[in-house]
Formats: sequence, structure tokens, C-alpha cells
Amino acid sequence: MFFDEARIYVKGGDGGNGCVSFRREKYVPMGGPDGGDGGRGGNIYLVVDPSLNTLVHFRQRVHFKAQRGAHGRGKNQHGRSGEDLYIPVPPGTVVYDDETGELLADLVTPGQKALVARGGRGGRGNAAFKSPTNQAPRIAERGEPGEERWLRLELKLIADVGIVGVPNAGKSTLLARVTAAKPKIADYPFTTLVPNLGVVQVDHRDFVMADIPGLIEGAHSGAGLGDQFLRHIERCRVLIHLLNGLSPDPIGDWEAINQELELFNPHLADKPQVVAFNKMDLPEVRERWPEVRRALQERGVDPLAISAVTGEGVQELLYRVLELLDRQPEEVEVPEESMRVFRPTPEEEAFTIEREGDVWRVKGKRVERAAAMTNWDYYEAILRFHRILEAMGVTRALEEAGIKEGDTVVIGDVELVWEQ
Repeated sequence: MFFDEARIYVKGGDGGNGCVSFRREKYVPMGGPDGGDGGRGGNIYLVVDPSLNTLVHFRQRVHFKAQRGAHGRGKNQHGRSGEDLYIPVPPGTVVYDDETGELLADLVTPGQKALVARGGRGGRGNAAFKSPTNQAPRIAERGEPGEERWLRLELKLIADVGIVGVPNAGKSTLLARVTAAKPKIADYPFTTLVPNLGVVQVDHRDFVMADIPGLIEGAHSGAGLGDQFLRHIERCRVLIHLLNGLSPDPIGDWEAINQELELFNPHLADKPQVVAFNKMDLPEVRERWPEVRRALQERGVDPLAISAVTGEGVQELLYRVLELLDRQPEEVEVPEESMRVFRPTPEEEAFTIEREGDVWRVKGKRVERAAAMTNWDYYEAILRFHRILEAMGVTRALEEAGIKEGDTVVIGDVELVWEQ
């Protein structure tokens, strides 16, 4: 099978915890705090590996987690940062957030990488909290949790030329005729169930050709698995529209396929096409050729007649394809070497409060991060978190919402009991 879709889970490394420590040496009775900060968690990147051509390797592994940062230690020793994790993907991989459907990255160029899960920052040790009014702070932060998400990966083949047409039009036969590819060929519809690629050489020039499985009416909405294959046409610069000479209505087939291309993506309808009437090696097809040519010319199309089996007209077809390729600019723009995929988020200070019986759930990026990084083993850390809630307005908002003593407040993964 051709694996061109995958769903994976990624989680950046958690930050290391800060350390509570005090300098204790002989003759240094008041050495002060010397707890080091935790290390940053590792990031997760998707990086283009040109040696890959499918997403099949994600069948064996779905979950990816970067290394967490090391914890801080005494003597102002900061924790080591976690190693970044690089996940190889083939050229042409499109990355979406599986929950929101948001397009995150389009990876095309070898070596191009995209940050998909950022590691958490390390928690500060007590040395960072020393102040003129608090010379011996007994407080340290936990490391920030790494970002996590499910991703949906889709592969769009990168080819210069795509062969489209109804099932059994001879697309695989044409690919086998002009390249070294060996697709499955048989005399029945839907012989080709996966896209095939081959390299065509014409007069010391070469280009990549893709054989797209046969399309039928309704392909844009999934009929005949069409929606799984149509996206592979999006990156092709030129299309060869192959007509089946034995079809009862070749003109109707041509119009139906063009309509499916436009319904799937209006941009596909603008791609240059070379229309070729196939199977001219058969007498009944050769008899129909003048009629079909006249009908297409009336529609503004200059078709070619070929036989993929004998090679008749194939060389002329390739020359015309080269002419169109020379006129078409490269559609794939060279992206930046490193692409951040995180989009602008709502104001970090913003939060919401939801009531579920006697449970109050507070949601917000900053408040959840503060709760996750608070070390609940230290009283000073708890007081600091309380001050953060007051400064953000969370305390007042809960009181105005009607919270009562003894109610439970949930912030992220932390459960607290409300007390006046």
C-alpha cells in the first residue's frame, strides 16, 4: 500500500525543576541561596528527508516525546537542556493540527524543518528569588510542561507532470512506456490503487511523472477514493489528460474529470493540460479519432493521438509536455530554513471560569502554566501563586461568580480547595 496519511502525537520535553539550596561552608555562616535553575525541555521538529517517499514509518511509531530538561542543583548548578527531537518526513508533507484542522507547515525542501512542539522552560531555583527583603527564599519553580498536540500528516507527491483520466485509460501503460517504473498493468478498471512515480528523459533533459489512480464522477467528494488521490495533483505543474479510446463517450469523460478537478480545487482547473487520445493501435479507436479530435477542437483543445502500447505519438506528447514545462515557473517556493508553526494565540493573561456543580474550572494559558510550575511543597511558593491569582484578577472573578468556602478550584491538573 501507499501510505500518504498519518496521525502522530508529539510532546515537547518538560522543563527541569529549580532547586532550593543554601550555601553551607565552614566560616561562611550566611552563604545565601544557591539553588540552580532547571534546564529547558527539548523541542520537536519535523525535518524533510529526501530519502523517504511515504509515511509508512509512522505505522510502527506514533508517539514522540522530546527529552526533558535536567533539574537544577545546589552551588548554582543549572540543569542541562533536553535534546531536541527531529522526526524525518518525506518531501511534500503537509502538517495539520489534528484537533483544529489548522495548517501548520508545508515541508518541501530537503533539510527544511518545522517546530511542532516546543519544550517547556526550566523552573527557577531559589537563587533567582533572592531580594533585599527576602535574603533566604525557600521557593523554587517546577519546570514548565512541554507543549503537546496530535498532528495529521498528509503527503502530496512532488512531480512535474501528472497523468489523469478515467479508470483503464492507459495511464500506467504510458508511465511504463516512458520511464523505468513498473506499475501494475491489467485490462480492468482501478488496476492502479496507489500513485506511481517515474523519471522521463527527453533529449538530455528529465522530469518526474506521476500516474494518478483513475478518477470517476464524484471523486472530489471521495467516490472511488478520489479525494485521497486528487491532492497529489496539486503540486504537478503540467497535466496529461489521457482519454480512453474505447470509452463510449470520451468527450464526456474529459468534461467530467475536469469538473472534478475544479470542484476539488479551483486552482487545478487552471493547470496546463495536454489532452491525448489513447489506444490508437486498435482499429475501432483509429476510426473514432477524427470525430473526437473535431469535438475537442470545437472546445478550444488541440489533442494528440497516441498508443501507449506501441509508442505511436508518445514522443510528440513528451515534446509538448516539455514546452509547457518551460513556460511554467516552479510552483514550490523555497521556504525559510526553520519555520515556526505556532500561530498568534489569545492574550496570555486571558482566562475563563466554568462552574460544574461545586467545582470551578479556571482555564487560561498563563494561569495554567503558573499552576503547573508551582512547587506545592514550599509554603512560599503557594503564597506566590496566590499573589499571581490576585494580580491576574482570578481571585476577584471567582468571588464575583459566587464561589463559596470549601468549593474545589481546578486549574490545569491542579485541584485546590477555596478558603477565605
